[in-house]
Amino acid sequence: MDFNDIQNAWNNEKTDNVVLPDNLEKIQSANTPLDRIRRNLKNEFIYQICSIVLVGFVPLMYDFPEKMTTLYYLLFSFYVAVCAYYLFKFYVFYKRLSSLTLKTKDNLYETYFDIRLNMELYKTFGFALTPFLILYLISFLYFEFSKIPGFISKEFTNYQLIAFFSIVVFSMLFMGIILEWWVHKFYGKYAKEIRKVIDELKEE
Repeated sequence: MDFNDIQNAWNNEKTDNVVLPDNLEKIQSANTPLDRIRRNLKNEFIYQICSIVLVGFVPLMYDFPEKMTTLYYLLFSFYVAVCAYYLFKFYVFYKRLSSLTLKTKDNLYETYFDIRLNMELYKTFGFALTPFLILYLISFLYFEFSKIPGFISKEFTNYQLIAFFSIVVFSMLFMGIILEWWVHKFYGKYAKEIRKVIDELKEE
């Protein structure tokens, strides 16, 4: 078999990833929502880093006692470890999206499901931070109310138990609602636009 025979066999081979010109234009229209997701991810990364630094300065801003400061930074170290793990995952996802070019249906499918997967990962990240939010709120309120004479007693009062339970419930509900809203606003609606393009390609 000479070179011409090989080239003819190659040209006649069927491939699933060949994209018609009309479809290519439609697939590339998904780049606009994808660009917005990239921009939001970049901004999110910056905001998260700034918030971690800000949380680290809380004991200095409120002049915590030495023992409480030590406990605070012990908890803070676990908080940073959790944040670092998830932020690294998001950074890898961002780099993957930055190097992506949408030229085939397969690229579009993979990108869409990758975005959906990372949206769920973002929610997991938020819920992983919920225990820290609860502990921070309890510690902060305890520190503030401990200044009131007679507030600290050997046994918890019914009022204190109700307050503790309310903090836990409020924190869980707050994180659940805010996460759903945040993920939808900054990622979900753009993922839906990409999904719309996929559905239009299916109809053809």
